Amino acid sequence: MARPRVSIVIVSWNAKSVVQQCLPSVVATDYPNLEIIFTDNASTDGSAAWVAQEYPSVKVVRHPENWLFARGNNAALPHATGDLVLLLNNDVQVPPGWLRPLVETMEDQPDVAAVQPKLLQYDDRGRFEYAGAAGGYLDRLGYPFTRGRLLNTMEADRGQYDDARDVFWATGAALLLRRSALDEVGLLDDRFEMHMEEIDLCWRLQRHGYRVHVQPRSTVYHIGGASLPQGSPRKAYYNFRNSLLLLYKNLPPSEWRRTLPLRLACDGAALAKAFAGGNIREATAILRAYRDAFQMRSHYGNARPMSNSDAVLPPYRGILPIEYYLRGRTTFADLPVNRFRVLAPSPPSSSG
Repeated sequence: MARPRVSIVIVSWNAKSVVQQCLPSVVATDYPNLEIIFTDNASTDGSAAWVAQEYPSVKVVRHPENWLFARGNNAALPHATGDLVLLLNNDVQVPPGWLRPLVETMEDQPDVAAVQPKLLQYDDRGRFEYAGAAGGYLDRLGYPFTRGRLLNTMEADRGQYDDARDVFWATGAALLLRRSALDEVGLLDDRFEMHMEEIDLCWRLQRHGYRVHVQPRSTVYHIGGASLPQGSPRKAYYNFRNSLLLLYKNLPPSEWRRTLPLRLACDGAALAKAFAGGNIREATAILRAYRDAFQMRSHYGNARPMSNSDAVLPPYRGILPIEYYLRGRTTFADLPVNRFRVLAPSPPSSSG
């Protein structure tokens, strides 16, 4: 029986050494119906030429400038011929059989539109990786966390999250997507530029009745920090700005009004901590993020759900900074079970 065609899209910018480290494993993927699209964001380090020379089977797409993650991927998708599209960071190393469990999940569950593997650290393969671990959630204020990582605490992988299950978001570091669902709900939001655009996409998919899943039978290894390292003020800017946009865009107005004061209080504490610690660049990044997020709200007026009846709310209703900093809960398993609520997904639309 013919396997679905999969297009792997890898966006890269001036990361030749990382590409040389990881791309060979992707090319060695054991899957019979595969194309790999290396998408270069106007690099100046010769990485696109190296890929073209060393791996002629890889399709190279060259963008005229650095379009970052969201637009870089979106502009590459017209070159993809697969029924399934996999967004893969350029700093992810994969074992040969990693793709098959993800595709089988899509084949067996037609209402799943997005699925990720388990992500472990490249340099410490017994520990979960920051970007995606074993599937993601949001708290009620929009702070992201994963099975395997709360804030900056990464757990050791002891098999505690090896169950395949629905999650609220799947990481863009290694994300298999159903092309027909993308045709229905749209691509990544270009305005996000980078960071949290995949959370927004997963939220929109669920608003259209699709499910988001993690399949830990597939495991990959992520170097991380290839685009922006932890502690970067620019990273802080994108995380704060895009988190606010994420909430404004996907929450109904009544829920947004209830959420914003609490979010302001928590972010105000982060701002005060940055100032107190002399981290003026981070504090400035947070203030800029708020300014720009509120200026950008006008783009999303028609995209918002108007009431709770046509909205999907994050299933975890606790507040992560309170659980982590005040109650000392540093692992996913520490979070109170009664704060999670299971939302039955709506049936997918006929086009899915």
